Amino acid sequence: MPTTASAFATPPLKSRLPQVGTTIFTLMSALAAKHGAVNLGQGFPDFECDPALLDLVHSAMREGLNQYPPMPGVAPLREAVSKKVEALYGHRYDPDTEVTITAGATQAILTVILCCVHPGDEVIVLEPCYDSYAPNIELAGGVVVRVPLDPGTFRPNFDAIAAAMTPRTKAMLVNSPHNPSATVWTAAEMQRLSELLAPTDILLISDEVYEHMVFDGVPHVSAASIPALAARSFVVSSFGKTYHVTGWKVGYVVAPAALMAEFRKVHQFNVFTVNTPMQHGLARYMAEPRHYLELPAFYQRKRDLFRAGLQKTRLRMLPSEGSYFQCVDYSQVSDLSEAAFCEWLTTEIGVAAIPLSAFYADGYEQRIARLCFAKRDETLLSALSRLQKL
Repeated sequence: MPTTASAFATPPLKSRLPQVGTTIFTLMSALAAKHGAVNLGQGFPDFECDPALLDLVHSAMREGLNQYPPMPGVAPLREAVSKKVEALYGHRYDPDTEVTITAGATQAILTVILCCVHPGDEVIVLEPCYDSYAPNIELAGGVVVRVPLDPGTFRPNFDAIAAAMTPRTKAMLVNSPHNPSATVWTAAEMQRLSELLAPTDILLISDEVYEHMVFDGVPHVSAASIPALAARSFVVSSFGKTYHVTGWKVGYVVAPAALMAEFRKVHQFNVFTVNTPMQHGLARYMAEPRHYLELPAFYQRKRDLFRAGLQKTRLRMLPSEGSYFQCVDYSQVSDLSEAAFCEWLTTEIGVAAIPLSAFYADGYEQRIARLCFAKRDETLLSALSRLQKL
């Protein structure tokens, strides 16, 4: 007698991430689409990349560069990354043994954690933080140790960090320029971190995906630029963020050879490698440094345009030192919780934002929302015209 699929029971599955549901970014983007709101929530550009980059990728495809590349990435791109990092930060990474191309920065961070965190190891994260950090640590069997950045300023509290460090601490994750607060660690803060970690074996995972979006003439201080940190760091960056191609999902990691050897062991069984023609296209595009050297001015102009418009609202702007985010305090506008306010802003005002509480495990409330200004000028002006009605 014929049977149907409904006649069979699906075996139960114990979740590896029982607390994880649909992300706030997916929810707010869906709400924005439903209500025709200007989406300043999710952090991606709504403008195109340089056509010259597309031409270079297309040329690579036409040249037949479409089969598996080497596991760590194609040599020209690894060499280009090595040259860029040395030119900007004064530290040379061997392209053969210390540079690996990844399927985006999120995969890079997961792979770093899987290669160095064992069950029971503690990893310090500074809240608010990007939403993949804690689940990555939990997937590795590690213990997430949360240390808040100082509320209001989002500067690192080194006394609190020191208090969180134990003999079980395996690694610490830092992010500068910072998502979501748009703060940038100073040279003095990075040096203080170096001194704090010096007597330990704690590894540093430095998420620097917004490295080329630092404003007002302030340089980005990479972990690679401080020798004592470079010796213990995995430094992560993103071509998607830098070249306005977030959907390509291509990034990289640089680290000392001993650390990179362990990273590659996991990487080869995680994604193995990254699509070939885009790697070659990016390598050729990087031959012209102005494409990333001019990025701070490009985004600062957008930041300044956006901030000038926000001055005409009742939203209080927090500093935006780097990244392409602007946080606003809405306490003069509403008493709603952050999630409720962002939902109201989307449905009633027509502008989607992200509640800062979404970046805290306990949903810590400060009446702050995050907006993204990586948008066309007309998109920003449309959003501002709506926000000015508040």
